[in-house]
Amino acid sequence: MRLMSFVLLLQFLLLSTFVSAQDEFRVVGYYSLNAAQTEEVKNVPFKQLTHVNLWFLNPDTEGNFVNDLPGLAPFVKAAHKSDVKVLFSIGGGSHQPQYQALLEAGQRSRFIESLVNQVTKYGLDGLDVDLESANIDENYEAFVTELGQALRAKNKLMTAAIAVYYKDQLTDKAIAQFDFVNVMSYDRTGPWRPEKPGPHALYEHAVDDLIYFGEDRQVSKGKMTLGVPFYGYGYGPELTSKAISMSYGKIVETFKGSELKDEWTMPDGKILYYNGIPTIKKKVALAKEKASGIMIWQIQGDAKGSKSLLRAINRAAK
Repeated sequence: MRLMSFVLLLQFLLLSTFVSAQDEFRVVGYYSLNAAQTEEVKNVPFKQLTHVNLWFLNPDTEGNFVNDLPGLAPFVKAAHKSDVKVLFSIGGGSHQPQYQALLEAGQRSRFIESLVNQVTKYGLDGLDVDLESANIDENYEAFVTELGQALRAKNKLMTAAIAVYYKDQLTDKAIAQFDFVNVMSYDRTGPWRPEKPGPHALYEHAVDDLIYFGEDRQVSKGKMTLGVPFYGYGYGPELTSKAISMSYGKIVETFKGSELKDEWTMPDGKILYYNGIPTIKKKVALAKEKASGIMIWQIQGDAKGSKSLLRAINRAAK
């Protein structure tokens, strides 16, 4: 009887651990690769994160990574001490034309080997694929399929940043290769589109994005996080006025009470659009219902103390 009781208890504990892992609410934060090597690790809010994506590790035109990263070890060690997984992120929204050639069949295998070597060399937990725009081409599916196989052989993760803007470029097979995807639910407009001023990351945008990927593309709840912005854009007072970008931290530091709003009229008449604490809390509730976590671009844009959006995310996620 004692042996049977022990076996039952062990099964219960194992099942509880499995359920807990399955139910984990991810909080994925993008963080500067340069800052990860130079800033004090004690200032990084690891205890409020589950994953950190280091932006950006990009190769030269030959697919080589020429940058040495000796200062990264303390960051990775501190993250792992807090049970936070660290991934390199490749690509980004900036122009990175070298990827189109590197993803072609003739160069793909060598490039994938180089990527995996970077992950293992620095003791990271995986790779985040943030290829955007023209870099999601006819070779993207084969690239992520082969990259995923190579990473899994080393017990490493592969995630992606995806968005509805590229929905016709992302195949179902490509999306299925990732351990989970971070849905970029922001930048509906921006300074590059001054003729269309307005909010770039409404709650309604988040609802639509999760409906599209969750229902139309059949991505399971457990394989999605909802991306939120820690920054805002400002327009006006005239259509010809230069649009601006400002971190959330700077917004709330400059304008008292702005943390409770989603837009703010500046003294010069320019209107800032961003996500304040109430909207972020609503998005966390949405992510708990329709996804498995929140992704943040990017955590260095946060405010401190009671005005922190990361703090609000963690409290709302409980």
